[in-house]
Amino acid sequence: MKILVDIGHPAHVHFYKNPIRIWQRQGCEVIITSRRKEMATDLLDALNVGHRPISTMNRGGLGGMASELIGRERRLYAIVRKEKPDILTGIGGIFIAHVGRFTHRPSVVFYDTESARLSNLITYPFCSLVVAPRCYRGWLPPWHFRYPGYHELSYLHPKYFQPDKNEAVRLGLDPSGRNFFIRTVSWQASHDVNEKKWSPELLRRIVQELSAQGKVFLSSEKPLPPDLSPYAYKGPPERVHHLLGHVKFFVGESATMASECAVMGVPAVYLAATGRGYTDEQEQRFGLVYNLRDLEWDGLYAALTEILAMDPGVWEKRREKLLAETIDVASFAAKLILNFPDTVESFGVGAKRRVSMIRDR
Repeated sequence: MKILVDIGHPAHVHFYKNPIRIWQRQGCEVIITSRRKEMATDLLDALNVGHRPISTMNRGGLGGMASELIGRERRLYAIVRKEKPDILTGIGGIFIAHVGRFTHRPSVVFYDTESARLSNLITYPFCSLVVAPRCYRGWLPPWHFRYPGYHELSYLHPKYFQPDKNEAVRLGLDPSGRNFFIRTVSWQASHDVNEKKWSPELLRRIVQELSAQGKVFLSSEKPLPPDLSPYAYKGPPERVHHLLGHVKFFVGESATMASECAVMGVPAVYLAATGRGYTDEQEQRFGLVYNLRDLEWDGLYAALTEILAMDPGVWEKRREKLLAETIDVASFAAKLILNFPDTVESFGVGAKRRVSMIRDR
């Protein structure tokens, strides 16, 4: 079997790395197309995963995004015509959905971001199947399947990963004190166009308050000003989860990193104007994430104070509940692709109809 995986973001690398290993052990040929966005290609290189970069993130607003979309689809189309993969898969899936339709190849899209309304609108009608977490609260076409889990469980499930404290210390962890991790993002993704970002004053207030109580690690997609650069996380990006798994708590604009901490039993504060279904579930069902919509210090301070006052053993018990009620997402994703479309025969009327359309191509 020949599988094409389209990678557009660093988080996609983590999601697919274990399914790729499973497919390769099964004797599959895996073709990976990549995008130069933040650390995505660096992560692939660090993991010794062969890939073909076919576009670079365009920072020119909606016009730049449209230009990149057209150019990337043309290059992806050429690769699919030449390589003739049996199936295409990706997170978000704009490119594989369109190219899959044009080349009569099935495309399976994994996604968990409801705020990406425009990209979802131009993706879902063209793909063969959308696979979303059960907590996804946005529109889905009839040809979808929900599963109990999160993208982050594809690489941070205890079957695949255990944070190593010795490695965390090598990355700078203070083993005798409190450690905190802060993450800010660039808001350059297509679904971030109308998103509000932290003010420089709020970021400095967070760093100031937390650095007075312990060691602060600050990760940013944008260059940091001189006064904050001493706090920058300087370790390899592919090793950061060892550090995250041993900090006191996380606070940031990144829903992905908040979820990563939650599935490792580390309390997380997701401070962003728009939310995610998965971080909402991780708060309401498991109590591992605090979702704050108002970008103000007072509400954040109350959450941080509450976390610091709690017994540390609470978080591991909550993580145990999370793991008991979710699945090994990497194995699930690998099996779904390996046996597609037979694996979706029982997904419901819409999925069955869509499978029939695939077979008729």
